[in-house]
Amino acid sequence: MDKKDVEKAALKAGKKIIDHTPEPVKEKVEEKVKEKAKEKFVEKTEGKLQEKANEASEKLQETKEKNAQKVHGKGEDAKEKLQDVLLSVKDKLSDVKEAGENFQEKVSSSDDKEKSKNKRKIKGVNQIKKATDIKSSTKIKSSNDIKSSTDLKTMGS
Repeated sequence: MDKKDVEKAALKAGKKIIDHTPEPVKEKVEEKVKEKAKEKFVEKTEGKLQEKANEASEKLQETKEKNAQKVHGKGEDAKEKLQDVLLSVKDKLSDVKEAGENFQEKVSSSDDKEKSKNKRKIKGVNQIKKATDIKSSTKIKSSNDIKSSTDLKTMGS
């Protein structure tokens, strides 16, 4: 016999038993059957929900790992690109520095050849003011800070 056949036979036997049982027993049996059905439904539902939650958790973990790998890979690419850019900037700056030194040498050698009192020397890199040396707007005197004629001492006092 098949499992379905057994279930059908049990169902038929159960119906016949219910038909021949007294009413108070039927009510108690119905209550028990309802309770058991409710318990089985809750168990199955909880099992399915737990299974789905586990699947979702696994998918989330896999996605998290994939994203971490992508971020790490992109971070490495960005790091390499930044290093390439910094190296090219370093090369360009060294070329500019070298050109400046050559220019300074040419200027100083032309000054040595044509020394005269009227010629001004070109300022060197160290003689040029930096941004920190320039006065800011807060260091400029306001009209309140300028001395007036009343602030000057006279000879008699």
